[in-house]
Amino acid sequence: MEHPITILERYWQFTSFRPMQESIIESVLNNEDTLALLPTGGGKSICFQIPALAKDGICIVISPLVALMKDQVNSLMQKGIKAMALTSGLKYNELDNMLDNCIYGNYKFLYLSPERLQQDIVQARIKRMNVNLIAVDEAHCISQWGSDFRPAYKNIKLLRDLHPSVNIVALTATAKPEVIEEILSDLDTLNPKVFRGSFARPNISYIVMHAEDKHYKIDQILKRYSGPSIIYVRSRKASVEISDFLISKGYESTFYHGGITNKEKQDRLYQWTHNQKPIMVATTAFGMGIDKADVQTIIHVNLPESLESYYQEAGRAGRNNEEAYAIILKDNSDENRLKSQFLSALPDVSYIKMIYRKLCNYFQISYGEGQDLSFQFNFNDFCKTYNLQSLVTFNALQRLDRTSVISLSQQFNYQTKVQFLIESQALNTYVQTRQHLSLLIKALLRTYGGIFEHLLKINIILLADKTRLDETEVISQLRQLEADGIIEFKHSNTDSELTFIAPREDDSTINRISKTITQLNTLKTNQIESVIKYINNDTKCKSLQLQHYFGEDTKTECGKCSVCRSNEKTSKASSVDIKSQIINLLKEQPLNSRLILEQVNCSEDQLIEILKEMMGLQQIKLTASNAFTLTK
Repeated sequence: MEHPITILERYWQFTSFRPMQESIIESVLNNEDTLALLPTGGGKSICFQIPALAKDGICIVISPLVALMKDQVNSLMQKGIKAMALTSGLKYNELDNMLDNCIYGNYKFLYLSPERLQQDIVQARIKRMNVNLIAVDEAHCISQWGSDFRPAYKNIKLLRDLHPSVNIVALTATAKPEVIEEILSDLDTLNPKVFRGSFARPNISYIVMHAEDKHYKIDQILKRYSGPSIIYVRSRKASVEISDFLISKGYESTFYHGGITNKEKQDRLYQWTHNQKPIMVATTAFGMGIDKADVQTIIHVNLPESLESYYQEAGRAGRNNEEAYAIILKDNSDENRLKSQFLSALPDVSYIKMIYRKLCNYFQISYGEGQDLSFQFNFNDFCKTYNLQSLVTFNALQRLDRTSVISLSQQFNYQTKVQFLIESQALNTYVQTRQHLSLLIKALLRTYGGIFEHLLKINIILLADKTRLDETEVISQLRQLEADGIIEFKHSNTDSELTFIAPREDDSTINRISKTITQLNTLKTNQIESVIKYINNDTKCKSLQLQHYFGEDTKTECGKCSVCRSNEKTSKASSVDIKSQIINLLKEQPLNSRLILEQVNCSEDQLIEILKEMMGLQQIKLTASNAFTLTK
């Protein structure tokens, strides 16, 4: 058997392993069932890829993320290692040929989703393969209390029946102690070796910062920390707006979201990884499988939806072990916005029952029938037909997909796209002769930032609501704009393919998964509450808060997070000293609070309290331009 370090040098050009990698690899090569709990950036994939390369046969890799599967397969293929992924949309004959290649074609890795594993043809062919290892990526998905539970993960242990002598390695970046126990139990492990990396990232400063003007604060942060950055936002529109703002300030910035083309994604990723445009403004889809070592700053413009996702996203900074910063910007409305976005749109059991009944009626599925039937599905039309609120309906369909009642194709999304082909001045001239189209044009411009520069996905129902036009009239007007050469317009009558996995039984179908739905909703509520607790806890070290959340018992403060820095500043600068500094500054000229904070040694919260106190004592006052000045 070839030595692991030789394989590492040949394919990865590294001469040594990262902490714990070698021990995990040794455990796997000794045919031990193994759980590797390594933080983001810890190099989990190498822990199963090298043992699989060292032994004869093929490694079966279970992964929930199509994008991550594709990234890893592409990376392996570029190294000359034969690998394939069974993604969605494969025809039966394509699937048949690919599985045969795994048996006879000397492939080393087969990636597939846990749902794909349920197919009889897949199980039959895996049984005939010379399997040398079973790797379960994102293993926390197996737990009903994990951060991204997928019921299909519960059935992975059927691989034990197909290949009882093959060991399993389970890998995850974020798992609390109770999740670890469930992983080991549900995978039917035998005397498992568990490797836990510390959740401490000593080189990362975790900072929570209040900012009513987030654009200004981003500018200030990037002036101070000029290294490569990722700025995470919640919406595609925000990614375009913030990137444009930074470009106007002289920064080399670009943006990344699901609405840009594959070529644009590749080009922008290249520009960012090669530091041609070191600032990437992106939705949270960006970063999966990307290992750029020199990222200095991660900025979250919106509150993260869980501490699990935040820890992974923040962990993309400082992988070169240099000083790095993970910053959350919050304002007074962020907590309510987070609850509104993720909790108010949670579908309960009764709502999912209603959606399931309407879905069956929409496709005219009779009782006891429908199993394995596939249909082209227009989400917009479905919502319009039954007057459904789109976000909670979308979440309900995701619950049905996650719990294997239905299957939605990976392309499930709005497929209507628009881009303006003429400049704004020419558009104004056009509108003067086409007044009946002005309302729709205004709605497009005000709703979709960057629509002059990019072909963007649009929501026909949303535009119909804003313009008070029928959906058919909106489409008709868009076609006229297309015919006049004003826009590029791509419209699909179907968003996705929907397959009914279970026969129609209405309430009985949903009752079987009701406990899971309730648990998923409870989990999401707990995650949101944990995020809010984290951002508001200004007395306990932020690094310790994260470590304790993941069950790591430690008491050593980091000394560099926003809490530790605030405590240090408070201890160094008394209220009297700060007041004296403010008075000396204002003797020179009136200053706003931002400029005062830049020159005074205290935290922002402390400064606000002192300024309020000084105004109450009439030592200072506000000018008409919101600058502070001395009263005498």
